Amino acid sequence: MLRGRERRGVTPAAARSGGAAPARAGRPAPSAGPDERIRQLEARVAGLEASERTPATERDILRKAAEYFAGETNW
Repeated sequence: MLRGRERRGVTPAAARSGGAAPARAGRPAPSAGPDERIRQLEARVAGLEASERTPATERDILRKAAEYFAGETNW
């Protein structure tokens, strides 16, 4: 559970107090130029897309395992 919070940028102290961490890693710096900001946003989008694929992959693996074990049960 803690790993998920770390990926979202919430520190353990902020998680206990209910608030988010003041400095989030994926957020572009306000003083960055337009090109740098675009690069940062593209990196953030790529990271979010990768994190979106993970639960889908895990779900597919669990579905296949459930189908396999349901077929193995011959009472």
